[in-house]
Amino acid sequence: MAESETRYRVGGMDCAACATKIDTAVRRVAGVADVSVSVMAGTMTVRHDGSSDLKTIEKKVTGLGYSVAPLAGNAAPAHEHGSQHRHDHGHDHGDHAGHDHDHEGHDDAGHSHDHDHSHDHAEKEIEGLHGHDHAPMAGPWWQSRKGRLTILSGAALVAAYAVGHLVPAIASYAFIVAMLIGLVPIARRAVMASLSGTPFSIEMLMTIAAVGAVIINAGEEAATVVFLFLVGELLEGVAAGKARESIQSLTALVPKSALLEDNGQTREVPAESLSVGAIIMVRPGDRISADGIIISGESAIDEAPVTGESTPVRKGVDAVVFAGTVNGDAVLRVRVTAAAADNTIARVVKLVEEAQESKAPTERFIDRFSRYYTPGVVVVAALVAVVPPLLFAGPWGEWVYKGLAILLIGCPCALVISTPAAIAASLSSGARRGLLMKGGAVLETLGKVTMVAFDKTGTLTQGKPQVTDIISFGLSEAQVLSRAAVLEQGSSHPLALAILNRAKADGVPVPPAFELEALPGKGVSGKVGGEALDLLSPPAARERGTLSAEQDARITALNDEGKSVSVLLVNGVAAGLIAMRDEPREDAEAGLAALKSAGVKAVMLTGDNKRTAAAVAGILGIDWRGEMMPEDKQRVVGELKRQGFIVAKVGDGINDAPALAAADIGIAMGGGTDVALETADAAVLHGRVGDVARMIELSKRTMRNILQNITIALGLKAVFLVTTIAGITGLWPAILADTGATVLVTINALRLLRIKI
Repeated sequence: MAESETRYRVGGMDCAACATKIDTAVRRVAGVADVSVSVMAGTMTVRHDGSSDLKTIEKKVTGLGYSVAPLAGNAAPAHEHGSQHRHDHGHDHGDHAGHDHDHEGHDDAGHSHDHDHSHDHAEKEIEGLHGHDHAPMAGPWWQSRKGRLTILSGAALVAAYAVGHLVPAIASYAFIVAMLIGLVPIARRAVMASLSGTPFSIEMLMTIAAVGAVIINAGEEAATVVFLFLVGELLEGVAAGKARESIQSLTALVPKSALLEDNGQTREVPAESLSVGAIIMVRPGDRISADGIIISGESAIDEAPVTGESTPVRKGVDAVVFAGTVNGDAVLRVRVTAAAADNTIARVVKLVEEAQESKAPTERFIDRFSRYYTPGVVVVAALVAVVPPLLFAGPWGEWVYKGLAILLIGCPCALVISTPAAIAASLSSGARRGLLMKGGAVLETLGKVTMVAFDKTGTLTQGKPQVTDIISFGLSEAQVLSRAAVLEQGSSHPLALAILNRAKADGVPVPPAFELEALPGKGVSGKVGGEALDLLSPPAARERGTLSAEQDARITALNDEGKSVSVLLVNGVAAGLIAMRDEPREDAEAGLAALKSAGVKAVMLTGDNKRTAAAVAGILGIDWRGEMMPEDKQRVVGELKRQGFIVAKVGDGINDAPALAAADIGIAMGGGTDVALETADAAVLHGRVGDVARMIELSKRTMRNILQNITIALGLKAVFLVTTIAGITGLWPAILADTGATVLVTINALRLLRIKI
């Protein structure tokens, strides 16, 4: 059967251990081919052969204590819930017939329930739950189910202390009741997880430890331990929610409504309803509600929300604008080029979410590690509890207590969260600065890059020619430029546009021309104010025999600098030369210097002619190879890899697609064509060369952060393991150590959200 893919929004996940439990359980469902779960995005993608019962998959997840709801855009049209956005979409119920679960959970479709996010009905609704818990910490933490359970458990603990002081005889029972309030949901999840293939879950460790503590008459400590465990879980949830919010907050940048032009009138419509080709009006100060192209007006646009570009960019007719950017000082009319689901921000969010579903190698290492580590802890704890009393006549109570303490110290919570927390923080931190990375694996590899291969046009250079030299013979420079511009008006050729842009920038007059005539392959001619004007290529000018030897030598010198030259003739006599070249981006030199100082080599691969390539490479001080076809670029990338380099390829993603795919890391440059974003592993939205070095630096910082996190987690555990066996510390410090390590690791990872790169 054909494989299909279904995406779900899963609520209540805080750390990679949650993801592993869900992954293990869903994989056991018949017909499931692959599962990828993203904690930070709160999503799960299931690839199945179509024979698997989606209801069973949902039951598995809800049984583990999480909420689950299918996302819009699934292959199976079962439940079309609103995709990224928690808006009050009316859900599409048109196509539900024929599904055995056709109207489950739709009684509240289209309504926004504040309490939905608490997934408080997870237990009650195991039969077909569609809790709309889109993010575990969508509201304040105390309104979430975890928050309420923690508060209740804390209150019960305080009440037990009070009862214990007032009626000491029933103190132990009061603590057992307080413990059960917190432990029952934990134990339930432990049983479900073990039935679904994860016997050594954190919850199982916790349950064994708490029950054991009651058996050895340490009910007070058992209740406290359960409460502290819940506090640790709650903190993880808050941290996961924070990282998730920073991604989701991007979607809030797009305005909800737009001013649509319709038969000469403008009316306000929901931004989501805009179709490609619609014309919208954007007033000064408004956020632009869709990706599009300006068809009239010129304004300064603040792109900081999308690209992080600090200064507003002036944009006029034919310029591309992004959804979520702010229009500055003039009314613009924009033709929509992408539907709401495909606009730049929606794509960014989708990239980040998909990125987090493809787990990073270290994250996988941690998962593998905890798979052996947790049973190991159980064995060690059991040996500590049993061996001294059996072999050395140690007191049972004391050693069982120590065994339970070791069980608690062993909780791999902090260890398991150390990697995903750091990676999620970095991915969203990068996304906010216009650095998109498709996942943890990409983030890790970037730090190891030793060679960056750049495309030239549009990557190291502006991508469009600019006038570099105006040489006049007899006339002033302004007169040469004015006459050349007269002939080029109305043309859309890149060289013509370069001349017109320069004329506009210099404010030279461009009077209307008469009898304009294009001379194919040679140039253009016309008449202005009684003068016969021609703007020709050097070979065409030579044919007319109008160039002196000195003028010809000037043209050759300009060509050697990689410049294209046009010759202006006035009444058949050479009056001037205009030279143009695609100039390097303003930040190209600084960006390459940043790479060099980070110890990364760079090379320029271009399809342009060797003279132009050499000239640009000379300005930038970079090795180069010219006149390359796309397959040549791919070949060179392969050669560099064989020489032992870890290669990143940076390009605009269309003619570079083969090389982007061949490199260890492909980076798409600029606003990113669809092809670029899909072929590449990462994208630099600003199109700044320096951002490549920033990406590499962000990767190195993240890997350092992960190492610190693992050290903190294992270090604290080692210390308390020794002190517990030595009899210095007991259960309380043990659970505090675990909660403490989780908190420290999470705080350390969240530092990455604030870094300035």
